[in-house]
Parts: sequence; structure tokens; C-alpha cells
Amino acid sequence: MQHGSGLFPHARRRARAGNQADLNRRRSFMRKLCLAMAMAGMLASGLAQAQSTLRIGLQDDPDVLDPVRARTFVGRIVFASLCDKLVEITPDLKIVPQLAQSWTISPDNKVLTFKLRTDAVFHDGTPVDAAAVKANLDRARTLPDSNRKSELATVASVEAPDAHTVVLNLSEPDASLLSQLSDRAGMMMSPAAFDKDPGSKPVCSGPYQFKERVQNDRIVLEKFPKYWDAANYHFDRLVYTPIPDNTVRLNNLRAGDLDIIERVAPSDAKAVKDDKNLNLAPVTGLGFQAISVNLANGARANNPLAKDKRVRQALDLAIDRDVLNQVIGEGMFQPAYQPFPPASFAYNTAFEHKGRDPKKAQALLKEAGYDRVKFEITFGNNTTMQQV
Repeated sequence: MQHGSGLFPHARRRARAGNQADLNRRRSFMRKLCLAMAMAGMLASGLAQAQSTLRIGLQDDPDVLDPVRARTFVGRIVFASLCDKLVEITPDLKIVPQLAQSWTISPDNKVLTFKLRTDAVFHDGTPVDAAAVKANLDRARTLPDSNRKSELATVASVEAPDAHTVVLNLSEPDASLLSQLSDRAGMMMSPAAFDKDPGSKPVCSGPYQFKERVQNDRIVLEKFPKYWDAANYHFDRLVYTPIPDNTVRLNNLRAGDLDIIERVAPSDAKAVKDDKNLNLAPVTGLGFQAISVNLANGARANNPLAKDKRVRQALDLAIDRDVLNQVIGEGMFQPAYQPFPPASFAYNTAFEHKGRDPKKAQALLKEAGYDRVKFEITFGNNTTMQQV
């Protein structure tokens, strides 16, 4: 419902962190954070060891730690340090190398060829080679409960002609594919771990490796010394703690029990800004929140919302995103009428408007043969989503 400009402000203690950075952009974040701490003299003498752990408060507990099966936003935050991808995306939306050093697209836009870096290994020591990449992509395309199938729908086949070349043959041109491969569809896990409960004990190829997880309590990652860019990651350990209550999460930061929290409640933003010990870092993101309707999956699809698009259109017209922004978002959010933020090339101003249209919504319901429609919503169990 709302774009990420206001949804995902991070706060962090000034004593432990530095200038603006996006947690999802791991490399620049860690470099800036280390530089700021060094400038503050906090890596001197006995404090160096105390600062080797970065403690991060999450709004929710991530779901399964298998990129192919995962669904949650907070899971992405953990994956950012755990699982490298074929390509990365910069804050200004440029696609840059990560596990793939370069790529070419055929003249007909139906063959995408990657050249892999030669110095990357998984956390079990096996190489990140073309065979491993093919195995990951094929798994994402074919696993029965994969949530990446739609993201890779245009990939007809994957080839590994040599150890460092991966070829994706497409059924049709797909301008979104590189972007998809900068997210969970492009994250690589060790094929040797596919049959060893990868969701609970992931074996990836990022700068940090999985250590332990206690459900609803913590996820612990430790630095991977054989990572190809290990010199630019300066914490020995990352600890992610899910704290759904906004107030409790912020109080843990203020008390010094956390170094960073993601998503500050808009109602707390002013207090954070006024606190000299905290630094608020708003991040304009690509994310948005939407209502996904079950159209054809089992008995739950037997309802007016699923059966008649006019009912869905009426629901859309009945929602006042501006009111949500002001009452819950304190004016910090970007009301969303489309899945693209203003920074995207795909953003279309024609879809933007103000307020809601209850009369048109009522007319659509009447046309569909209804006066009122009941339906069930499942939503995140956190303070802000409960308010929404």
C-alpha cells in the first residue's frame, strides 16, 4: 500500500554507527560504518573486541532461510549478508556485478550469458561454479513450493558450457530478469546442502555464514573468512533479533542492547530525531505493501472478492491511502497506486490520484450484486500493520 520511503527508516545509536547507509547495500554500509567507528576512535584498545558484534533489531521474525521458499521482507535483510546473488542493485538502481563479473544479452534478447568470478566459494568450501548456479536456478524454477517460479518464468533452460559460464535461454525477452536476479531468485546456495534442510541451516556464499537460529529470538551469522571480499567486512558476528513491538524495539536501541533497528514507527520519528544519541536514516526503497487476493486456490477462493473483479476494484477505491499516510505514517509514507516508486523508470504518473471514491466503489458493488462483502485478511503481527 505504501512505498518504502517512509516504511523503512532505520535508526541506530550514534556511538556505534556512522553516516547514511542502507543495510541491504552491505558493502558500502560496512565500509562507512567501520570508517565512522574508526574516526570516532572506537576501534582503539579494549573497545575493538566489544564492537565486533553488530546487533540488529528486526520488526518481524523472518520465515524460512531458503531464498527459493522465502517470502518475508525481513528475510531479505538477513539474506543480504548471508547469500550472494548473481548481480547486485545499487541505491540508484544500477545493476552491478556480484557473483557474476559480467554478462551479455543476445541480439534477439532471448539468451543471457553470465561470466562468473573465479574466487567465490560456498560456506562449505565448494566452488560457486556454473554447475552450482545452474543447479540453483533449476531448483528455483522447478521446486514444487518455490516462490521464485514466477520471477524466473521466462527462463526456458539453463546451460553450463564451462566452469565459469552460465547461459540462460529465455522463452521470450524479459526486461525484468536481471532485476529479479539481484534479489532472491539470484541468490546462490550450495547444492550439497539442498537435501540437508537448507531452510533451517542455509549454506550460502555471502560474507557471513549461518551459525544458529532460535525461532522468535535471534539469528546469528559469523564472518566467513574465505569470502572473496572479506577484507571489506569488519564485524565478526551479526545478531538479528525480531521485536515486533515498535516501542520495545526502540527502547532496546536506546538502552544500548541493539545497534540498529529497521523500521522506526512514524510516531517515534520525531523523538528519534531529537535524541542526540540516535541517528535516523530514512531509506527510499523499492518495496511496497499490497493486498494479494486468493483467486483460485482452494475453498478460500469461494468468495465475492475472488470471483468478481468489480468487488476488488471497489475495495481499491474504498481505501484512502492519504489518510493512512497521515494517521499512521505521520506523512512519511509514499502512497502507492502502482508497484513502482517515483525513482523507477516504470513509474507512471497517470495512476496517481488523491483520496478515495466511495460513491464509485458503492456503484461497482451494486453492479456486482452486493451491498456489503466480508472477507478475511492475514497481515503481519506488528504494531504498524495492526494500525493499518
